[in-house]
Amino acid sequence: MAPVMELSCWGGGWGLPSVHAECLVVMAYARFSGAPLKVNVIDNLWRAPRGSVPLLISDDTVISQPTNILNFLRRQKYNADYELSAKEGADTLAYIALLEEKLHPAMLHTFWVEVDNYYNVTKPWFASRIPFPLSWYLPGKMSREALNRILLTKGQPPLYSLTEVEAQIYRDAKECLNLLSSRLGTSSFFFGNIPTTLDAFVFGFLASLYKVPFPKVQLQDHLKQLPNLCRFCDDILSCYFSPNISGPTPMGQETVDANLQKLTQLVNKESNLIDKMDDNLRKSPQHPPRKLTTLKLSAAGEGNSSLNRLSP
Repeated sequence: MAPVMELSCWGGGWGLPSVHAECLVVMAYARFSGAPLKVNVIDNLWRAPRGSVPLLISDDTVISQPTNILNFLRRQKYNADYELSAKEGADTLAYIALLEEKLHPAMLHTFWVEVDNYYNVTKPWFASRIPFPLSWYLPGKMSREALNRILLTKGQPPLYSLTEVEAQIYRDAKECLNLLSSRLGTSSFFFGNIPTTLDAFVFGFLASLYKVPFPKVQLQDHLKQLPNLCRFCDDILSCYFSPNISGPTPMGQETVDANLQKLTQLVNKESNLIDKMDDNLRKSPQHPPRKLTTLKLSAAGEGNSSLNRLSP
């Protein structure tokens, strides 16, 4: 019997299974590879065994960081990259490094440092899901950690002031988005019609940036000017995270049901029905990764595919 694999992560909002980029990476890869993850939505990082998410627990093994988690899933025979050549594998590593170097700092700034975004979107969302009194402390701690990470990685000569650092990280992020858009072109995924590790990373980094309604939208506006990347996010959400999809359920249906039961405590019959559906889903056989054959770039996307320039 295969060991149960449990993934601890932040919850979702705005049509996303999780608003946390690195959690989205792991959840997307699990969908692509058919890995049967049981998702546990946490309400604060102190409840995670190692104080960080995403976190995968399988028997006595505890793995953190998306790259380590994906490597573990591959060793369990859940491999979304089995059709890639050696060159495509090298390209995957190069683009993931590009995302970490060029896009991630700007995402941290957009979520946690930009004042209007933090006080109107990020802080209220996380505070509403963290129990009191930690809701008063943890969002501020996460914001300070994001700023420190940006300054440690980008605040070096000749960038001496925060204003100079901010300008540079947004230039880098826009260049990264342009490169990704150019690489994707009109294809469904970065290496053809089957999603791979690179697609999971790009989706994880872009989806929350694309969907969360920020008041300051400098980077978000640039992303929305690249229609093929927006279509890419929409297609993955609709094809791999739609509630109507059959097969493995690594989206954490048990957590969703628990929340539903809290909201419908007086409706016993519906609660029992949900529990039965969960049992059936857990017993359902796993299937190999699904291959998409019908996704096509819209006419509007084709007309704009030649636009200039590429863990919160």
